[in-house]
Amino acid sequence: MKNIIIFLLITFSQIGFTNGQQTVGGVPMPKKQMIGKTVLNLNGAGVREKLFMDMYACALYLKKNTHTASSVINADDHAAIKIHIISGLISSKKMTDAVEEGFNNSTAGKTKAIRKEIDQFKKVFSNTEIQKKDVYDIIYVPEKGTIIFKNGKIQPIIKGLAFKKALFGIWLCDKPADKDLKKAMLGNE
Repeated sequence: MKNIIIFLLITFSQIGFTNGQQTVGGVPMPKKQMIGKTVLNLNGAGVREKLFMDMYACALYLKKNTHTASSVINADDHAAIKIHIISGLISSKKMTDAVEEGFNNSTAGKTKAIRKEIDQFKKVFSNTEIQKKDVYDIIYVPEKGTIIFKNGKIQPIIKGLAFKKALFGIWLCDKPADKDLKKAMLGNE
């Protein structure tokens, strides 16, 4: 446990490493993120829209850029998603409902095997009310799991590659949360 805590402190202390920025939805997104000793590059970024309104800016970071969703979803390699809330219309209830729908879409309704992990992830959004300008960093580290930060504060680590695949699938599966956002995250705009 001590090694995991040290790893997380190193990871978090270096998460803000930037080398230039790209502005998305009025939010600066770093072009590089450092996770421990691993440098991740901005693969693509865009805005989640609903009813013609911008909800959040979202960026995908990978070690090696790709335009293929399946390679991102299935890779057992470092990857990160940064979500920056840009609308005051997002509530914790709306976000947890959207996340549940996203997991159902990502897994074709086969959520039973990762139900515990999904419920744990949804608590990240439901424990405290979501506010405009909240920032979520979702980081997958092989052999460690999915590490989530809300406004720089670490949340519980969620283990398992199956969960990571379903989670990244929310934005990148065949029925993503937002098709234009998927294209933007994959750098296909």
